[in-house]
Amino acid sequence: MHERLLPASPNWYCSRCSDTNTKGILGFGARNSIYLVQVTAASPIILGELSGHKERVSGFVFSPHLGEENTCASTSDDKTVKIWDIEKRVVVSEHSAHEHTITALDWSPKEKMLVVTGDEKGVVMCFWHNSINIHSFMPQPRAIFCLSCSPHHESHVAIGYKDGLVAVIDISKKGAMIHRLRGHDDEIHALAWCSQPGEAGLYSRPEDGGEGADAGVAGTQAGEEGCYLASGSRDQTLRVWSTAKGKGVMTLKLPFLKRRGVSVDPGVKERIWLTVHWPKGRPTHLVSSCFGGELVLWDLTKSDKQKWSVLGSSADGSNQNHSRIVFNLSSTVVDNTELLISTSMDREIKCWSLSSLECCWSLPTLGGFVYALSVSPVASGMLAVGVGDNMIRVWNTLSLSRAYDTRLFWQGIRSKVTALAWHPAKEAQLAFGTDDGKVGIYDVFSNKPPQSSSTYHKRTVYTLAWGPPLPPLSFGGDKPSYSLYSCGGEGIIFQHDPWKLTADALNIDKLICDTNQIKHKLSPHTDFSWKPDGTVLAIGNEDGSIGVFAAPSLKQLCSVEQHHKIINTLRWHHAHSSCPDLHALLASGSSNAIVYVHNLRSAIESPAESPITITEAFRSLEGHTAKITGMDWSPHHDGRLVTVGYDGTAQVWNVLKGEPLCNYRGHRGRLLCVQWSPVDPERLWTGGDDFTVHEWSMTKQEHTKPPKGKRAQQLKAKMKKKKKLTGKGGMRIEDEAMAGGGGGEEEEEEEEEEKKGMKITPVAEKEEAVAVEATPASNGEGAGEEEDEGEDKDKGKGRVNTPLTPAVPEWRRGSGQTYATALAPDRLQNGEKATAPVRKEEKKREKPEASVRKKKQRSLLPLSTSMDHRPKEHLLRDCITLASYTHARDDVGECVPGSGEHIQFGLFSDREALQRMLDEEERGHLEGGHYESMFTLRLWRGQEVEALKLAMDKGELNDHLIAMAPMAGYGVWVEVVEAYVKQLCRQDQHLKAAAHLLSIGKFYDAISLLKTHHFYREAIAMAKARLRPDDPVLVDLYMTWAEQLEKDGHYTAGAKCYLAVGRDFDAAKIVGRKGDAASLQAAATLARVSGHRELSRSFALRCAKDLAAAQDWRPAQEVLLQEGLSSTSLLFSANELLVMRLSPVGVVTWSPTSTHDWSVPSAEDFLQTVGGVWQREFGMCASSPESLRAAVEELGAMENPEVTANVPLKQLLSQVALDVSLGMLSWMLGDGRAALKHFLHAVVRGFEATNFTLMSELCDILFPQGLDSLTQYQKALDPSCADSAAVSRSLEAFICYKNLYRTWWAGTPQGLRLSTGKDSANLNGPPETDLNGLCEQSYENGVSDTNGSAGLDSAAQGQEELGEVLLEVGRRVLSEPHAVLQANQRAVAEVQKQVSTLVQMHSRGLEAQPSSGETLLQSNQDVPSSQQDGGDRCLPSLMTCMSEHNKAIADLPEHVKKYPFPNVVECCIVVLYLSRNAKASLTLPSHDALHLLQKYGAPLQAAWQKLT
Repeated sequence: MHERLLPASPNWYCSRCSDTNTKGILGFGARNSIYLVQVTAASPIILGELSGHKERVSGFVFSPHLGEENTCASTSDDKTVKIWDIEKRVVVSEHSAHEHTITALDWSPKEKMLVVTGDEKGVVMCFWHNSINIHSFMPQPRAIFCLSCSPHHESHVAIGYKDGLVAVIDISKKGAMIHRLRGHDDEIHALAWCSQPGEAGLYSRPEDGGEGADAGVAGTQAGEEGCYLASGSRDQTLRVWSTAKGKGVMTLKLPFLKRRGVSVDPGVKERIWLTVHWPKGRPTHLVSSCFGGELVLWDLTKSDKQKWSVLGSSADGSNQNHSRIVFNLSSTVVDNTELLISTSMDREIKCWSLSSLECCWSLPTLGGFVYALSVSPVASGMLAVGVGDNMIRVWNTLSLSRAYDTRLFWQGIRSKVTALAWHPAKEAQLAFGTDDGKVGIYDVFSNKPPQSSSTYHKRTVYTLAWGPPLPPLSFGGDKPSYSLYSCGGEGIIFQHDPWKLTADALNIDKLICDTNQIKHKLSPHTDFSWKPDGTVLAIGNEDGSIGVFAAPSLKQLCSVEQHHKIINTLRWHHAHSSCPDLHALLASGSSNAIVYVHNLRSAIESPAESPITITEAFRSLEGHTAKITGMDWSPHHDGRLVTVGYDGTAQVWNVLKGEPLCNYRGHRGRLLCVQWSPVDPERLWTGGDDFTVHEWSMTKQEHTKPPKGKRAQQLKAKMKKKKKLTGKGGMRIEDEAMAGGGGGEEEEEEEEEEKKGMKITPVAEKEEAVAVEATPASNGEGAGEEEDEGEDKDKGKGRVNTPLTPAVPEWRRGSGQTYATALAPDRLQNGEKATAPVRKEEKKREKPEASVRKKKQRSLLPLSTSMDHRPKEHLLRDCITLASYTHARDDVGECVPGSGEHIQFGLFSDREALQRMLDEEERGHLEGGHYESMFTLRLWRGQEVEALKLAMDKGELNDHLIAMAPMAGYGVWVEVVEAYVKQLCRQDQHLKAAAHLLSIGKFYDAISLLKTHHFYREAIAMAKARLRPDDPVLVDLYMTWAEQLEKDGHYTAGAKCYLAVGRDFDAAKIVGRKGDAASLQAAATLARVSGHRELSRSFALRCAKDLAAAQDWRPAQEVLLQEGLSSTSLLFSANELLVMRLSPVGVVTWSPTSTHDWSVPSAEDFLQTVGGVWQREFGMCASSPESLRAAVEELGAMENPEVTANVPLKQLLSQVALDVSLGMLSWMLGDGRAALKHFLHAVVRGFEATNFTLMSELCDILFPQGLDSLTQYQKALDPSCADSAAVSRSLEAFICYKNLYRTWWAGTPQGLRLSTGKDSANLNGPPETDLNGLCEQSYENGVSDTNGSAGLDSAAQGQEELGEVLLEVGRRVLSEPHAVLQANQRAVAEVQKQVSTLVQMHSRGLEAQPSSGETLLQSNQDVPSSQQDGGDRCLPSLMTCMSEHNKAIADLPEHVKKYPFPNVVECCIVVLYLSRNAKASLTLPSHDALHLLQKYGAPLQAAWQKLT
């Protein structure tokens, strides 16, 4: 589906997470997927991915056996092992027998079906995937880091442990230890077996071998069997082991290479991962990683100085190495070239030639969400990619030498890159914005750090764009030609001076408020877009509105009130369109999954004195099932738009027709950004939260529309299940006091607080944090290197015996533990163990209160008290000792009352003894943690200050101590209370802390404390009870709380706060944020009561339109009448009457929710009914011309765009009602020409919407007597006016067109009607225009037989009526000027298609001339034969032909080109067919029809000949 792809980064800190097979296919684990890449010496080709694991992929390996190249195995942190078929992309077999995280994986080179895995607790499992049998054992209770199966012995497996032990075990002997290889003193990162059996001679030194080893050649003695095993460890050494000797034969220490001008200190163990790979066919060469990303090729037969070579050290001095540590190595042979593949922490996959040691290519990968894409307008093909791994990639997509020619920029970036924008004129300047609010500019052609703006946003940077300078930056002569604008998550747009980024950026809100005299608070901004010519700025807001401002003063031109949710993205149509109307198209996307396109040409070119409100879209593009996050206009087409969203698809639209063209579904996550190629009109780039950028072609997609949104519907249903809490008496929680200002209505979706991919939910940010930064799960920078030592042996493991197949080796039967996948217990994710259910304990019977003994209070002198509870003889001795001490102290020298064994004497001796006793008691309380008792003792001793300070230091203040604090003096009391407040805040007792602040007179500090911790209700109650109503502190409290409530979606509570401080405008705006009819009506009423008339009318109009869309006509009219919108009331009444009139004939199939009594269909003419209702219900009549003119002016200012075949019927009827209302008002004013114009537009809307039934019914209700009714209007026209005559002619033609087809279908046999897809009872589409197919079906059904069409002679349609119809058609429809116009228009369209195809072919490097098998049609198919010329068309001839046709169109009279007209050639076919069945005596226009058909319908002549 994709052309090229930037994949997610390979996972870090895995011993084996990438591998290659003999076909040259590379597989690597990235996040929870496996990517497949076709490796060639020139460039990589991304084949696709394998998805199925729920957590990070920790291991991946291909089957090394011939014929099994498409089979591979993978392990994951979800504790599963899966076997895959990469051709079918399916799981062949799997098991989940591991109980702990799997850390090692390998496929046995000797046994075809054996996959061996190890986990962090030391358990090794052998999995024969064909029989689904598992053999497990624990050779050592240590954490396994890596393992490797011997290529020479089917039962030997080498295991590397975290503590540095390398063990070779025999899995056929229950994991018996063959060799215990000691030498490393740190974790083993990789193991590699030599592919050649035996132990050929290697160069070694005495210290490399075992005891008594001599320098020289190390090898096996005659008759010994064995092979070499290499290991790489974190201790910075590689060791080569002899399995024959069971000891090391060579030790290789990493060379200390100079990297970036700094040598590595060998005494410092920096971040290192020492992987090792032994290439096949090279028994004397090893490849290993080094300190800083270098790769080293070791020649094991040479001495130290000649032993190693660094890959990528070219003679020109360029460094081709990785810039950070390398994790995995694998090799393959492609086209007789041995290639080495390496994956690294620098997020690049490199391919090396082992013969030349040079880098063949690099594949960049991504380590975070793709938040932003930006194509340079100057350097074609330069695509900038902003990623959540804190880096920017600049991809030269047009590079001929390298498919993935990218440069990496990371300096000065410390957060996710969320926005990008190239300078419009300087190809080297790239602006970026980050998640932490930083804005900077990179010079991509230099290695200098970026320039950063001194002004930071408080939250994520949503959007960046270059535009013309605004005041005051636009003043003066020395000024930049472009300013840099940024929009942040706090809702502010800054203007940065690119020449002085150190200066403060300017908030454009001040200019907007000053220019437009706005006093209320502006809604937070969420996106903006400059019109390509720099004259107009569109700003999207959090409340769903879009403001359009004229530069440089930012005078507001209009406000678009279409969306009801946060605006995520805005884009203006490009400026190089041939049609001026397209230049003013503004596309917008929000969280409601609908894309609206508005035509703002009238608002821009003819601005009103006050900003107008636009509520009707030029096009509504529905299809996405989740929020819209990005969009882009095609620079190659007119009106072609691509949009992306959370539904994970990219949708291309034909905006002019309102129809979807193609849908791309290649991503596996939500899409966040999209860009159209400036070079190839069919190529696009998309990025999303699956860590990938896809390049795809529009013409190669099989889908047209987005898929049904099951995930979005499930999420919405889940969120709707949230219970709405209630308070006392059933009161909603928004009406009950809550700490932190809680309560209020809940939004149905969280997305009101979101914006785009980076303007996304905290959930999405948490997902990325988990995926990228918190763990090594998907190569995050902060991934830890250490793992806990696994020393515990597995206990209590059960055995599950399964039948063994005959293919199972004898040694595997009955040994170890055998598991079956089907019987393996389910495991919890994230490393949690599955626990057995615990039996609930029986509840103890509660003892009656009477039997509960009162708890005795703890003694404050426990040490001395305990001495009085000794045996009697000790107590008697104490009395004697005390008496002796009292009367003869000298004789009792060892007795010290109050301390030691005589602590109890402190109460009975002098004060000094008492002090010693209390000191002992205090120390006892301190050691036991009984601080309150200790503080009490100090208070008794009169040490209040010391007691309080000690309690402050210990954080053990309490209410009792605070009550005692005044004893120490006022200053100490205040200090203690302040310390107690801090202690209470740490304990989250903020209300109590505020009360204590009040006790010491710190009123404002108490309010600030409550405000800081979101206790807004309590803070406002406290402030309002003591402060003046206009106190700034109280106003600030209300405003802060209102902003918080608005952010949380509690709109009504926020409105109350705005009302409390007199911000009525903001209160109305926030009430209307919900967007439902009740909220909009309340907002309109609130604005009207507050005196904001324009805002009130805007909300009322939105509410009425929503109600009308739901066919709830009564409340819609009530809302309009309350606000005095009489003109709109006229429109809605006409719409209601139209819906009710069309219901009986089947055009309208729905049932209205509510209607008025006057809308019931009657026998009265429709226009008379409309006039009567207007006069009776709204007082609108011809005697009040001023009211009529005001209504015409107001309704005429409404947007009424052209229709397409995809417009919904309800929207189509509302547009028809507007035309009918304007026509009726014009007729009442006596302007017959304007009335007929509007009636013509109403009829043509049904025709252009391909709804023939609607068109014919409109003709009937507007002109019930057909041409006779039209004649009544024509009498009021000026006969000398060519424009009036042209309008009348078009209306006559459409009425005759309707009569022609009704006559045909009334007399056509049923079989022909079905074949053409038309039915007189249900004509939802236009008449058949493919007349070749139509005539072929007629011919095959025998319609050419005169007797077969005898149905035309039925009673319903007599010959006289048929003749009248045909005569009218011949006189009013068969117009040669219109036939000439339509033929040339078709020819121009065909030439344009051919030119577009030639340009595309040329851009792809194909032949300019189309082949005979291609679908390029000759432009002469619909033009006179005199203009035809055969043969293939080249570009000059096509342009000449187009000029001729355009000249022919220009020579026609204006009244012919101005108004729509039925298809003349189409009508000629029908006339000729019906003429064959008419009586010969009738005078019919068959001669004229045949003449026009032969002259302007050459491609249809063959079809007509079949009928004749």
